[in-house]
Amino acid sequence: MMWLVENWILIVAAVAILAVVGSFVFKFYGLPTKKQVETIKEWLLYACMEAEKEFKGSKTGVLKLRYVYDLFVTRFPSVAKVVPFSMFSSWVLVVLEDMRMLLTENKAIREVVKGDAA
Repeated sequence: MMWLVENWILIVAAVAILAVVGSFVFKFYGLPTKKQVETIKEWLLYACMEAEKEFKGSKTGVLKLRYVYDLFVTRFPSVAKVVPFSMFSSWVLVVLEDMRMLLTENKAIREVVKGDAA
């Protein structure tokens, strides 16, 4: 018992270190798998098109990103807790390239998203 009293600070430090390590391990295993990421990116294409319809025009990129992120948090709350915003932003950038290509190549999609026949 005397050993516990004399070394309590070491015990508290060890518990704190184990808690931090456990937190990192939990976060790592909570990250989405490759298949889940692909599913999320497919959904992000839809969300980006919805944001484009909602906030037409240029100079609204930050607002669109925030809108898409809010939709993402609502749709995938558990993934949003473990995926950093920087990773989410990189996913959106990849999806935006796909969206631009779709809008360029597909007149019907362009009319639905942009609301014009241009």
